Amino acid sequence: MAENVYFESRKRAAEQNDKLRSRAGAAELLGVSESTLAHYELGVVKNVPVDIVVMMAELYKAPELKRYYCKNECPIGRYFPLAQEAGSLEGAVLRMVLSLDQSTIQLASKALMEIAKDGKITADEMGTMETAMKALEGVDNLALSAPRTAAAL
Repeated sequence: MAENVYFESRKRAAEQNDKLRSRAGAAELLGVSESTLAHYELGVVKNVPVDIVVMMAELYKAPELKRYYCKNECPIGRYFPLAQEAGSLEGAVLRMVLSLDQSTIQLASKALMEIAKDGKITADEMGTMETAMKALEGVDNLALSAPRTAAAL
């Protein structure tokens, strides 16, 4: 049997949820037929519907399935350079560190903490908030592109 990321994620999730031990139980929870789930897990269907991937990610507690889908199956996402570049955690971390201007990150972090200390964002803080968030956005994108598990490769 050819095991793929969807099968592996279900098997890991089965350690916490007995219903996921069988394909029939998982199919019932996902609202698909057992044969359809078999096609997804065996790679017969090359593009699993995105709504099913989202349900699997939530049911299996495997958010990396969403990243896998976007990197490998999504007809739009698989063409983004960032998704293609991040082949390993080490590579993603190296690109992240090399691309960061530490002073910009420190200033953005300090600005966000200053804004957050009273628990609300005032109108005059919105510009600062947007600037700080943009400065940190690249870090988030790089972190999300790195695979969390070997199954996400």
